[in-house]
Order: sequence, then C-alpha cells, then structure tokens
Amino acid sequence: MSDNPFRIQRQPRDLRKQPAAIQAVDTKIQVNMSKIRHKIAVLSGKGGVGKSFVSSNIALAIASTGKRVGVVDVDFHGPSIPKMMGIRGKSLYADEQGIIPVDGPFGVKVVSMDFLLPKDDTPVVWRGAIKHTAIKQFLGDVKWGELDYLFVDMPPGTGDEALSIMQLLSNPTGFIIVTIPSEVSTLAVKKSISFAKTTNTKILGIIENMSYYECGNERHYIFGKEKGRKMAEEMGVPLLGEVPIDERIAESNDLGEPFFLRYPDSETAKAFLKIAESVLNIVEKGG
Repeated sequence: MSDNPFRIQRQPRDLRKQPAAIQAVDTKIQVNMSKIRHKIAVLSGKGGVGKSFVSSNIALAIASTGKRVGVVDVDFHGPSIPKMMGIRGKSLYADEQGIIPVDGPFGVKVVSMDFLLPKDDTPVVWRGAIKHTAIKQFLGDVKWGELDYLFVDMPPGTGDEALSIMQLLSNPTGFIIVTIPSEVSTLAVKKSISFAKTTNTKILGIIENMSYYECGNERHYIFGKEKGRKMAEEMGVPLLGEVPIDERIAESNDLGEPFFLRYPDSETAKAFLKIAESVLNIVEKGG
C-alpha cells in the first residue's frame, strides 16, 4: 500500500497543536460536500442483511434515471461495493486537485478501501481514530465534483464510523435502514432507527431485503412475513420497499457483475426501481 498515491495517514497524537491544519481539512470537506445535493447513509443494525447489495443497487437504480451518483464505502473491514458493482481490481489515482474515484456503471463514482488493499486476504486493522481520518480523506480529498446523490455504505451497527459520518457530512439528507424479516434483525435495526433519531437525522425509510421468495404465482416467506412493514409502522417511518430473494443474486455477486444490470427484468431489479422512485419522491418532492 505504500506505493499507492492514496495513503491513509495516522491522526496526529496531539490535535491541539495543529488547529489550523484541522480547520483546513474540515473546510475542505465542507466545500466538497456542498457540491453534492443529497447525502444518504445506508445503515443496518447487524451484518448479514445484504446492506451493501442494497446500497449498490439503489445507487445504480437512481443513476439509471439520469442522476449523478457517487458511493463511498466506509465498511473498512468488509468492503464489498466494488465487487457488487463490477469494478473490483481497479485502483484509485490522484492528481494535483485530489483523488480520482473509480467510475462504475451509469457513471457512478465509487471510493472504497478495497481499491487500496494489495491482496484479497489483507486485513484492515484500525482503531477508531484512524477510521475517522480515513473517512475525512474519503469525503474531503476525493474529487466527487457535483453530484445529485452520494450514498454512504456504512458498516453494521452504530459505532465509530456512523458517528464520524454524522459529524463530518454537511447537512446529511437522511438514513436508509436495511433489515430482513426476522425477529433478530428487526430488534437490532430498531437500535439503528433510535441512533438516527438521536442524531436528529431524518430517516428516509426502511428497506426489507430477502423479503420473500416467489415461485410461480406463490410467495414463500422464508424468514418471516412483513416484519419490516410492521417495524416501520411501529417506529413511525416509511417502508421504501420489499426486495425479494433471487438465487441469481449470489451468482452475480460471485461473478462480480451488477445484478441490476445482469437481470434488469427480474422482480428484484424492478423492486429497486420502485425503491429509487420512492427515494426520489421523498427527497426531491417531500412525498
């Protein structure tokens, strides 16, 4: 990683000695983020709910409508956005103005720790302060340019990364919460909703992934039925959509081909288009 132009620097030991430098970095982030109309964090209370799959497909669905979209992957310990968007193996480069994000399908701009790892089995062993510094670089040093939407794919839970994002984003548009229809998942996701409320950030809605499996004209609710809908009603937030299970999702992810592009006529792809429509309606029309 030492030869990579995008080097993650450790945070200074005594930040009080460098107030001007810190202020300059924060100003840089604010200027960068001011060029982005809507900044949305995608969060889940636990792992294994398909949050990154949902993030990547929402981004592609909205970009397919002609919007300018970016995705920043801050799941440092398990970065999977590049694989799911079919751009794994590419690299980040820098010029005098900053770091150049990787272009994905529909021109989606992507930044991820995965672009910086020398090998597949290289672990990211970082404490919270270093993660905070890395997030600052992802937001402030990357040449995002003018975007309509920036999606932040968060790690599971409500730890350091979530707090840093809320601290650094300039006027975040809101959260999208991802769950699956199981009691274990909904219990954890409720904590994410409570976290969003404590940060005074709007919850745009809940997406229930792995909602059901459709065989012929019959739906099979493998993990539970309409748990996401019930939770949304209980917590007083919108249900953006229910994404069905499709055995081809694993195939596409393993091949590194975006499911949304590979199977555009699938019910799952159509579900993401409906979710994108709902997000656009809520964010841009207040619906």
